[in-house]
Amino acid sequence: MLVDTKEMFKKAYEGGYAIGAFNVNNMEIIQGIIGGCAEKKSPIIIQVSAGARKYANPIYLRKLIEAAVEEHPEVPIAMHLDHGADADICRQCVDSGFTSVMIDGSHHDFEENVRLTKEVVDYAHSKGVVVEAELGKLEGVEDDVKVAKGEGSYTDPDQAVEFVERTGCDSLAVAIGTSHGAFKFQGDPKLDFERLEEISKRLPKGYPLVLHGASTVIPEFVELCNKYGGDIPGAKGVPEDMISKASKMGVCKVNIDTDLRLAMTAMIRKALQENPSNFDPRKYLGPARDAIKEMVMHKLDILGNVNHL
Repeated sequence: MLVDTKEMFKKAYEGGYAIGAFNVNNMEIIQGIIGGCAEKKSPIIIQVSAGARKYANPIYLRKLIEAAVEEHPEVPIAMHLDHGADADICRQCVDSGFTSVMIDGSHHDFEENVRLTKEVVDYAHSKGVVVEAELGKLEGVEDDVKVAKGEGSYTDPDQAVEFVERTGCDSLAVAIGTSHGAFKFQGDPKLDFERLEEISKRLPKGYPLVLHGASTVIPEFVELCNKYGGDIPGAKGVPEDMISKASKMGVCKVNIDTDLRLAMTAMIRKALQENPSNFDPRKYLGPARDAIKEMVMHKLDILGNVNHL
């Protein structure tokens, strides 16, 4: 069933686990995600980025998500806009049936971020849609979101309280050391859990926080990609024990994109190299879809989001 995130976040906060929010670009990714969630009995957020909208057309993506809802009506599914760049895009998604939208005003100064977020919140709430906002700036690259190294900024706990009070946003993405893309850390991975704890403590009890840039960049899939012709040396993500810890500290939504891309690309590369005469897309997209499903099921275990239907 198609739902918003209110109830799933409430249960996640109380239960000390997080909801996986998985980015989609095509049919096989959606099928893999919903297959894994159905098997694990997990509520899920399927999210669409600006890059996905450009690549696949918003209508196709929306209809594919609706197909997932029809195939597995027992699974609560939130259809979410990831990193909405402006109020117009958010309004379009609200009007087309999305149950949740993110307005990303993190590249603006504080006052403009407040103004923009409040504008989106007022419109979305009038239509019964929830809003995620972002305060602080993550480094890295994800589709149209590009922040150079050294230009990121951590979320200030005092500002977080003021921001939520003035905008009325339903959840807040915070910056505590994660980053977008496959190259998150050069040295030892480190997240600012003290900052996360302080933000969660100062906000109203039960308020859901969001962690972007939270893919683990699992080494075996990096190695598999490189083994079959890839060139992504040195990729390093957020260790899974850190993600699990954050999910017990008020983080109710964890965004995962890079891990899905790596799993899918690794299996496609492997299938094409091992069977160079193959020209049937089903022969390499099928294993890729299976890899997506297995990755999603693994992530749901890490997040503690299992048997919660």
